[in-house]
Amino acid sequence: MDKFRAKILVIDDTKTNIEVLEGILSNDYDMFVALNGEKGIFLTEKVKPDLILLDVMMPEMDGYETLRQMHLRDSIKDIPVIFLTAKSDPQSEQKGLDLGAVDYIAKPFNPDLVRLRIKNQLEYKHQRDHLHELVDEKTASLRQTLKVMLTSLGALAEYRDPETGAHIKRTQVIVQHLAAYLKNKPKFMSDIPNDEYVDYYATAAPLHDIGKVGIQDEILRKPSRLTESEMALMKEHSRMGHDVLLEATHELSKDPMVVIAADIALAHHERWDGTGYPSGIKGEEIPVGARLMAVADVYDALRSRRPYKEPYPHEVALSEICKGKGTQFDPDVVDAFVEIQDQIQEIYTMYKDEDLNGEVESGT
Repeated sequence: MDKFRAKILVIDDTKTNIEVLEGILSNDYDMFVALNGEKGIFLTEKVKPDLILLDVMMPEMDGYETLRQMHLRDSIKDIPVIFLTAKSDPQSEQKGLDLGAVDYIAKPFNPDLVRLRIKNQLEYKHQRDHLHELVDEKTASLRQTLKVMLTSLGALAEYRDPETGAHIKRTQVIVQHLAAYLKNKPKFMSDIPNDEYVDYYATAAPLHDIGKVGIQDEILRKPSRLTESEMALMKEHSRMGHDVLLEATHELSKDPMVVIAADIALAHHERWDGTGYPSGIKGEEIPVGARLMAVADVYDALRSRRPYKEPYPHEVALSEICKGKGTQFDPDVVDAFVEIQDQIQEIYTMYKDEDLNGEVESGT
């Protein structure tokens, strides 16, 4: 508290009261003044004071309504508000405290008592803010630990899967670009509310095939077409991946990053028309992350060299994605993919496959 001067906002329509408060407080605090409720709300949002002294009896908007409006606009957050008013009856005090004020001081007031109550509230706010900072730091540390663990699981999938690490990295970046684009679209704002969630989707994407760690080598690495029974076993990797992620992160299974990763692993082979696997869900029943991953996975498979095919150029792969709009893929995700296709093409100059001789192939 002694390392900075706290900011106090006085909202009062009587200049005499303001002058008295400035006289007893200005040596210790930076003072800001508003002569009505509307100006008080404006200054609260602009100045972000450490404490507000609020009169009740003001014209047009009284102190109670001013505090009510501050809560509606989310202006005050953790700012303590003290009512300082001539209305000293118990009902008025109860009303002020019910609205969220931390204290209620009746006029005429004792200057020493006012200074002490303000000092106590500011010290309490400082301790509370510091506690919030510690909680935020601890949460960030746990989130980073979780991210490292998920990244390590992704590396395991890369080691086990015959597909290249470049495939995993490219699909990750494609999902990231799609999420960043769609977070500004109304239909996706609840699932991708901010940039932090874009990072969650990017972290989760490399884990889409983590379930393949449970598939036998003779199936996973078989160079020829799989039999029906082998394909049925291969399809189990979706459920295996979902279960592995929830088991490996048991204590954090409600964390949004884990939920997104598990959803992608389980549902990235579902189709928009309901003919996919493992559950046959359709449309918006399919988690958003899985819808993003479905487009990224198929597009990159088309752009990549395989033992049984040469890589397709961007135009051909994009045409195939567009053909799947509304049947295999979410139409909105396909539209987003088309909009950011220039960014997508750049990925293929950054992350390239290596051929069997160790030479670099562009995949174009």
